[in-house]
Amino acid sequence: MAGHSKWANIKHRKDRADKAKGKIFSRIAKEIITAVKHGDPDPKNNPRLRLAIQKARSVNMPADNIDRNIKKASQQDQADYVEMTYELYGHGGVGIVAEVMTDNKNRISSDMRIATNKRGGNVATPGSVLFNFDRKGLLQIAKSGCSEEQLMEAVMDAEGEDLEDTGELFVVTTAPEMLFQVKEALEAKGYKIEESSLEWIPKISVSCSPEQRQANQALIDWLENLDDVDQIFHNMSDD
Repeated sequence: MAGHSKWANIKHRKDRADKAKGKIFSRIAKEIITAVKHGDPDPKNNPRLRLAIQKARSVNMPADNIDRNIKKASQQDQADYVEMTYELYGHGGVGIVAEVMTDNKNRISSDMRIATNKRGGNVATPGSVLFNFDRKGLLQIAKSGCSEEQLMEAVMDAEGEDLEDTGELFVVTTAPEMLFQVKEALEAKGYKIEESSLEWIPKISVSCSPEQRQANQALIDWLENLDDVDQIFHNMSDD
């Protein structure tokens, strides 16, 4: 059941590719700025910055953008960002997780209240939704010219957790802390990673009526349009 929602989340983002890419770039820019503000502007001396730059390169962020954000972080008037995870109950018992990176906690708190006032649902207490999700790394690999058997062997050698054929793509699942290590190991063997990401994967899926599905989608769309929200995950069934 969880697998269906996992791929539904991927499809959900692919259907909004341009917007999603802008959100990803914005999130990584914030991560670069935060890493520099709390460490060294030289990635050789700053593991957190090295990781942020690696993520930037994995989504093809231009080098100029990376350099500009490193310089921007050194400016005294540059705000600091805080990572937050909001948990919400949607319609019909659906759990929604919003990953946030903000320079204004009061603003995002107000935005969340407005979202649920306008589109229903409610903000949940911390942990009450997330216990239904697992944190995982996902690597998407194009199937063209790729042997599933050989890829599985490479995944196991790299200490990945699982490989699944989703129809259009192979998707590798990793422990969150192993995502970039597995990615580098597979790339060293010639595999082209289409996308790498950290995801909240639902343990169970929740079936909804058409009306509940529509109401949940309206809430998700509202949340996605908030500047401070970077990613949305849910456990609404895709059937």
